Amino acid sequence: MKSSLILLTLGFLASTAFAGFETWTSKDGKAVELELVSVSDQGGEKTGEFKTRNGKTVVIKASSFSEADAKRLAGWTAPAATEAPPAPAKPSKFDEILDGNLVKLDGKSLKRHSLESKPEKYYIFYYTASWCGPCKAYSPMLVEFYNKNKNANFEVVLITSDSDEGDMEKYAQDKKMPWPQLKMSRVEKFEKQFDHKVSGIPSVITCDLEGNIVSRTESIAELTKLVK
Repeated sequence: MKSSLILLTLGFLASTAFAGFETWTSKDGKAVELELVSVSDQGGEKTGEFKTRNGKTVVIKASSFSEADAKRLAGWTAPAATEAPPAPAKPSKFDEILDGNLVKLDGKSLKRHSLESKPEKYYIFYYTASWCGPCKAYSPMLVEFYNKNKNANFEVVLITSDSDEGDMEKYAQDKKMPWPQLKMSRVEKFEKQFDHKVSGIPSVITCDLEGNIVSRTESIAELTKLVK
């Protein structure tokens, strides 16, 4: 009886439905807009906790509703929790020179590329060139490493020693390179700003986000351990 009186009282509230509010009908045909928050068992009967449009909370048993709405209350399940938005990317020493200055193989050509998500731990800089025989032998192994192990911890960025963009592009095509490359026009500035003491290629330099070198190795096994 008390629950029925609550429904009758609620029937006098404003009639505009808010997001999340639905129409619920009492046994005697009175309709009201309520937002169902949770369902529990009380005395062997399903009982709903509702919010009214004026912000009040009311508790109503299934037996106070029409047969259809009593079943709806009994079958209600809580909505899945909304996933938290991804945390913003950590800033890195490399952001200024990399942002807006990357290209990546798209089909048969290198096109401007922006990282969808920046690495959480490491940038792996791959110093290489199309004219370098040892580089061409090593690149397929690095491609395999990347495709098998790519995760949020790292990103590979190629730093070219080519002097012709067409050669740089064909090299990426031939080796099916999946990573971004620094634009050729920015390589000299990069090498001056970050003197990685590269004396020969291929050379793989792994840096943390502060710009510190954490590894100087081309060993695929060592790189795999590092990025896990």
